[in-house]
Amino acid sequence: MCGRYVMARAVGDLLAEFDAQLEEDVELPPSWNVAPTDDVPIVLERLIDDSAVRQLHVARWGLVPSWAKDPGIGSKMINARSETVLEKPAFRKAIQSRRCAVPADGYYEWKQGTGKAKQPYYVHPGEGSGLVFAGLYEWWKDPSKAEGEPGRWLLSTSILTADTPPPGSESTVFGKLTALHNRVPLPMDRATMESWIDPQIDDAAFLVDLVRAHVKDVAADWHVDSVGREVGNVRNNSPELIRPVEALF
Repeated sequence: MCGRYVMARAVGDLLAEFDAQLEEDVELPPSWNVAPTDDVPIVLERLIDDSAVRQLHVARWGLVPSWAKDPGIGSKMINARSETVLEKPAFRKAIQSRRCAVPADGYYEWKQGTGKAKQPYYVHPGEGSGLVFAGLYEWWKDPSKAEGEPGRWLLSTSILTADTPPPGSESTVFGKLTALHNRVPLPMDRATMESWIDPQIDDAAFLVDLVRAHVKDVAADWHVDSVGREVGNVRNNSPELIRPVEALF
């Protein structure tokens, strides 16, 4: 997965869609060009008085492990490979008890052409629906800040990925995805998401296998549109970025 995606839904719409609560008021403008270290919405469940409470939080994209000396490592942790997430030091604690859902409208990939030219593509579901990726979250304590000082705790997140499903007769989209990249972000349907974020399920290996097993079903209605090269500049951020254009090659 390339490091850009779209999350343009309003906070209120996300709260309604995921039946989630806010622990504190948040401001999160829509973005058609989410980049690493940007603030993004995540949905998680916490046990409060022995009951699971679903909440919407804002996290920095790029997981910062609790043992990190500084948050800079997060820019390299935007994705977690599902095949190794149970063993990798940066993710193996989070996968056990800090799993989340990462809402998105779609994501970008680039296809290499002749020379240095690259054609961007926008991958998204059918009209009227959004995506939700399997994610992890972590809290990092800034040692330079005093207890109670704003910014003392940083919430960050990472999106799980898997091998792109091989092309098959059930959908032509997998051939297009394979031509773009050998990895895809791990999508979830609603039932899978319910299990993934459940803090009372402690069999992480089972949950990883569950999400991976449903990739083809969830992604079968995805569309792949060529879009303008303006998306390559992180300073560009508008709905025009996802408007289909004729491909360069």
